[in-house]
Amino acid sequence: MTTRTNTPSLLDNPPIHVPAKLAAAWTSLMFFVIYVDYFHLYQPGVMEQIRGGGIFEFDITPALLTIFVVVIGIPALMVMLSMALPARVNRATNLVVASLYVPVMVFNAAGASWDWAFYYGLHIGIEVLILAFILRAAWAWPRRAASPAGATGLDDEPLLTPQQQA
Repeated sequence: MTTRTNTPSLLDNPPIHVPAKLAAAWTSLMFFVIYVDYFHLYQPGVMEQIRGGGIFEFDITPALLTIFVVVIGIPALMVMLSMALPARVNRATNLVVASLYVPVMVFNAAGASWDWAFYYGLHIGIEVLILAFILRAAWAWPRRAASPAGATGLDDEPLLTPQQQA
C-alpha cells in the first residue's frame, strides 16, 4: 500500500529553447492579428467601406492587397525561420523584423476615432508586448564560449554565465 504525503510536489519546468520561444511568440502574434482584423469588420461602416472599394484611405487594388500579403506574410515566415535558421542569423533576423513591426502595429490606429481608442490601444498594446517578448528573447539568446581545442561537439562547449556574456 502506498502512503500519500501532504507535501506539495514541485512541477518540473524544463528550459525552452530560444527558437521555440520565438516561433511560439510569432504564432501568437499571427493569431492575434488575424482575430483583430476579423473583429475590425464589426465596426460600423467598415463593411460598407470595403464593399465600396476602400480600406481606410486606400482604394482596394492588387497593389494594396499585395502589401497586405507581405505585411502578414513576414510574421508567418518568422514562425518557420525561428525554428530553421542558425542561431546567429536567427537572432539578428528576429531583432530586425520585430523592431520593424512595432511601428507597423502602431500604424493600425491611424485614422481611428477617439470612440475606439481603448480598442486600438488594447490590441496595439498586446501586439507590442508580444514583439517586446520576441526582442527580449532574441537579445538575451544564451551564448557559448569559443570551442576549446579538442572539442568534438556542442556538448563539450561550456555555456557562458550571464556575467561572462555582458
